[in-house]
Amino acid sequence: MSYWIQRELTLPAARRGFHLVTRRIVEAIPELGEIEVGLLHVFIQHTSASLTINENADPDVRVDFETAMNHAVPESLPYVHTLEGPDDMPAHVKASMMGSSVSVPLKNGRLNVGTWQGIYLCEHRDQASSRHLVLTLQGKRAGT
Repeated sequence: MSYWIQRELTLPAARRGFHLVTRRIVEAIPELGEIEVGLLHVFIQHTSASLTINENADPDVRVDFETAMNHAVPESLPYVHTLEGPDDMPAHVKASMMGSSVSVPLKNGRLNVGTWQGIYLCEHRDQASSRHLVLTLQGKRAGT
C-alpha cells in the first residue's frame, strides 16, 4: 500500500550562494524513517532561488558554483525586468537553469544518495527573504 505525506518547510533568509539544506529537510519529515522504498520530492515555491543535488563535502564547491553561475548569467546584461533590482532577473534565469525541484530515492528509511551528495538551496538574490519548500514523501512503509 502506498503511503503519502506532504509537509512545508520554511528556510530562514540566506545570503547569496549555495547552502546545504539536506539535514533541515530530513529533520522536517521524520516519517521518512518509516519508508522501506520510496521517493522524496522537494519543491521550492520561489522564482529567484533553486534546488540542486551535488558535492556535500568540500566547501570550495559552493564558491565555485557561485562563480560559475555569475559567469554564465552576468548581472551586466541589458535586462528589461529590473523593477526589483539588478540581481532579480539574473536570479530568475539562474533558477530556471538550476530547477525548482529535486527528487531523491529512499531506501530503508534514508535518502539513497551517493556518499558525497547533498541537497542545496541555491540562493540567487543579494537580499533574499525566507524560502518555502514543499516536501512530498511517497513510498512503501516498512512492514506493510
